[in-house]
Amino acid sequence: MKNAEIDKLSIEDIETKIVELVKKLKDLKMNHKVSPIENPIQIKFLRRDIARLKTAIVNRDMKINFKDNEQEQ
Repeated sequence: MKNAEIDKLSIEDIETKIVELVKKLKDLKMNHKVSPIENPIQIKFLRRDIARLKTAIVNRDMKINFKDNEQEQ
């Protein structure tokens, strides 16, 4: 998932996507332990996508808080 795609999503959509990707990551890891998957790099990509989404949420919260602080001054 690209950053441009993430920027278009709302916070609720991002949180939903995180839940979906975490479930998919758990399933993929379980399948990989039982029998090796064709492309184990998928696990790494999923972890990175989850991190990107979580970072996007934090950045948006920081922007909102920063704007609120500027308005108070």
